[in-house]
Amino acid sequence: MMKKYLVMLIALVVIAFSASGAMAATINLFDWAFNVDGATYEAANGDSMPTSGVLVGGLGTLTWSTSTAASHSIIAFFDHEIDEELNTFYNEYGDTTGTPAAGQSWEIDEPGYVFGDIYNNVLAGSLDNFNGVPSSLPDDVSMALGWDFSLLSGETAAIEFILSDTAPLSGFYLAHIDPNSQAAIYFSSNLDIRGGGPTPVPEPGTLILLGSGMAGLLFFGKKRLLNK
Repeated sequence: MMKKYLVMLIALVVIAFSASGAMAATINLFDWAFNVDGATYEAANGDSMPTSGVLVGGLGTLTWSTSTAASHSIIAFFDHEIDEELNTFYNEYGDTTGTPAAGQSWEIDEPGYVFGDIYNNVLAGSLDNFNGVPSSLPDDVSMALGWDFSLLSGETAAIEFILSDTAPLSGFYLAHIDPNSQAAIYFSSNLDIRGGGPTPVPEPGTLILLGSGMAGLLFFGKKRLLNK
């Protein structure tokens, strides 16, 4: 009897795993583009991404860094499809969670094949911080996140662009949602600036000592000349 129940339990587990596998959404990265300090990189042109890291099935973490002391801007754009063969591509919508960090910009829109201006904005280097595909107006969805920041001498900036099918636990992020598949792609990013800092300013006491030392050197130097 125990053997019979064990066989039944194994069968149920196998069925459950098979069902979950069958329900997993198919995610494809259809298009991407970057704008880094005015230089554009486009999948349509056969360019390579200006980042390190690899996307698997359109998901993963990409990193870009710089140590050049200057003002910088970077925008990353991604156009994914979720279960396109099952539910087409125009049944989806976008959403945001949280508040953008200082210097962070974003946009959700139809990719530009019909009415969206997101791709043109990426190439121009300026996102409009607007969701053009809310749940009330589903369509084809694409997302973009950007940063504007400045580095001082000795500082290094590292930026991560994170695409995941699991929502971040905190921070600001975008979502591309397929209600038919009950699946979503979450797009978040973070900026980390380290090193550098202002040149130390001597305290008043230090300046007085330094001035006294210089005066002493001048006095003894003058005395030596007079004794010759």
